[in-house]
Amino acid sequence: MASPYLNQPLTPTRPRMFNTTISKVIWTLVPIISLGLAAAVPFVVAAVKGVVKPWLAITYVVGEIAIFSIALAISPDGTGDSAVPGFLLTLLIIAAATHTALLDNEKINLGK
Repeated sequence: MASPYLNQPLTPTRPRMFNTTISKVIWTLVPIISLGLAAAVPFVVAAVKGVVKPWLAITYVVGEIAIFSIALAISPDGTGDSAVPGFLLTLLIIAAATHTALLDNEKINLGK
């Protein structure tokens, strides 16, 4: 008699964002080097690869546009008497780099 466990198909594994450690480092540096302008790019790529759900990438795109809009509305001429725009952009860069590094973490299930 055949065992049902032996004939079971293997469960598909979740697609990976990073193939190597160097690719993880490069993708994590994208939001940092671009100064936040490309903060959503790793999440759009991850959504296309099927690593995360599309709503997460859309949230990052909308959040990036909102943060840049708020930063420009606070200091449109660039003279900058306020530290708030720089603080917002710094938070965006840190959050995007951290979340990009966590894209392949198995313990995190939100958006996957």
